[in-house]
Amino acid sequence: MRTEVNPKETSRAEAFSMWMSSPMPMVTFVKTFEISRLCKVSRKTGLKFNVLMCWCIGKAASSVDEFYLLPVKDHMYRYDKLAINVIVPNSKGGITLCDVPYSDDISQFNADYHEITGTAAQTCEGTSLEDRMIIGTSAMPHTELDCIINQYTGRYNNPFLVWGRYRKGLFKTTLPLSLQFHHAQMDGAHACRFLENLQDEIRRL
Repeated sequence: MRTEVNPKETSRAEAFSMWMSSPMPMVTFVKTFEISRLCKVSRKTGLKFNVLMCWCIGKAASSVDEFYLLPVKDHMYRYDKLAINVIVPNSKGGITLCDVPYSDDISQFNADYHEITGTAAQTCEGTSLEDRMIIGTSAMPHTELDCIINQYTGRYNNPFLVWGRYRKGLFKTTLPLSLQFHHAQMDGAHACRFLENLQDEIRRL
């Protein structure tokens, strides 16, 4: 459910007044993750790498209150649930955007992920969950990437994570990941907490 809240009555009051009028309020952090455990779980269970990564992102974000807030123009909205947006290659050679509802139950998330993305790939019709806070993602395994800075248009203020091909080393596998977020939604400390949570969730899989 989405509820409009008064920014002045939230912990983001000062940040909202400072950053909503900024022409470039987006901040980008880059962190390299150790993902050996995620790759091992993917191989042993047959769960797709991207499914596991998206689930870990949802799990890590679910414990950071700021991820449930979304600044839009002069408004602030609070959500009670999360969803992960994924980009799917479709049957016409283009891409389709899909919102997958986050669930603590990884089996449920996996089932929803495959049903939604599979339908979107065939029909070229995306899904939009307007009652959930959307965390955007984009996976580009075609090449190794050090950093991605997304465009800022003022139309999409949601947090957005991007990664490329992971890197296999002798003793561990790593993956650089970029997180872009709106400064009115959260500060650097909140983003850092999320990134640390994400590494913990990957290691706990």
